[in-house]
Amino acid sequence: DVAQFSKWNPFIREAEGEIKEGSRLRIRIDPPGGTAMTFTPVLRRVALNRELCWHGRFLVPGLFDGVHSFEIQSMDKGKTRFIHRETFRVLFVPLLGNSMAGPTKQGFKDMNAALKQRAEMP
Repeated sequence: DVAQFSKWNPFIREAEGEIKEGSRLRIRIDPPGGTAMTFTPVLRRVALNRELCWHGRFLVPGLFDGVHSFEIQSMDKGKTRFIHRETFRVLFVPLLGNSMAGPTKQGFKDMNAALKQRAEMP
């Protein structure tokens, strides 16, 4: 439910759009210590209660592309595994260095911690 992200997610502050393969979302991230950014990724895979994967890009294809996925796996004894991935393809990697690594990585950690807290609420 992307409309609910703003209520619990400290990294993805806004998300809207139809959750179906091929549709475009509007996402605003707010990395801690970084600059907020809005982008419009396309949903690649949607499997209800199992997987959500989108592909986003900045300006032109190949300049700065990212594939983001969330996967939920059922495990034994009523446990669940959550897998959260982001894969970047950046043309100008040497120019960016680690400028994004800190805030983006921390944003993902904050989001995962907030999701864990929400999932474990009674």
